[in-house]
Amino acid sequence: MTTTNAGARPVRVLFGYDASRSAMDAVDTAGRLLPGASATVLFLWEPPFASAELRQRLASRAQSVDRLIDLLEDEGRAEAERLVAQGVVLARAAGWDAEPRVERSFNEGYQLARIAEQDAFDVIVLGSRGMGGAQALLGSTSDLVVHVSRVPVLVVPAALMSAERAAAGSGPILIAFDGSPGAEAAAAAAQRLFPGRELERVTTAPEGEAHAEGEATLVPLRGRAGSARAVGGTLTEYAAERGAGAIVVGSRGRSASRELLLGSVAKAVLHHAHRPVLVVPHPRSA
Repeated sequence: MTTTNAGARPVRVLFGYDASRSAMDAVDTAGRLLPGASATVLFLWEPPFASAELRQRLASRAQSVDRLIDLLEDEGRAEAERLVAQGVVLARAAGWDAEPRVERSFNEGYQLARIAEQDAFDVIVLGSRGMGGAQALLGSTSDLVVHVSRVPVLVVPAALMSAERAAAGSGPILIAFDGSPGAEAAAAAAQRLFPGRELERVTTAPEGEAHAEGEATLVPLRGRAGSARAVGGTLTEYAAERGAGAIVVGSRGRSASRELLLGSVAKAVLHHAHRPVLVVPHPRSA
């Protein structure tokens, strides 16, 4: 199924930039997935944000603790503004209409999610600092954002191969689909964010088992029935075979603390897919 959305406004991206290698790689790949986006490059900093050498120099000049705090604040913000300017250059090179934004941080994950919701961004883009393969681990900020955000979050894994990076610009977008409200929300988000791209709904089932998702491609389960890890592995392997640009998954709903609960399948895909993963919050979180 291919959708188009001619004449629509550019997608509004909140790009969480921290000057890490994973963030630098993420913007290049995300630019292929979301061409022509309107991006805010957000750098969150927490005092004292300066090198140990610079802090030592400032301490030698300050006449009091209050003065030292003021100097650290000034130098920290200046450093943050310098780094976010680099992120803007990268975002513009990726084809985005980008502007900088610097905020003092109290908690990166919650603050990213809050800013995205308050300012009505369409999607948050983050790089994962984790490792690929069976030892995959999301960075703590990425992990927190995908759990609490009420805005879709695109996580770009580290260490993509050139073919996987290229697929982001032309490969089909696969949607993990089981007919649930969360899966329907994921499909709707994919249509909004990836206009003109081939969208393929995918479901898994053990070999020979019937399924009711008539619009979805049935991929035989490669592993133990009932295992979220097997479902996630099947989806990621199929994505590799199809040369997919990204995988879209829905979250399960809310916990008692009003945070989003990722389904176990979504976690498996996030931690093991060697391509970008879009996590879409459950409709009840809207």
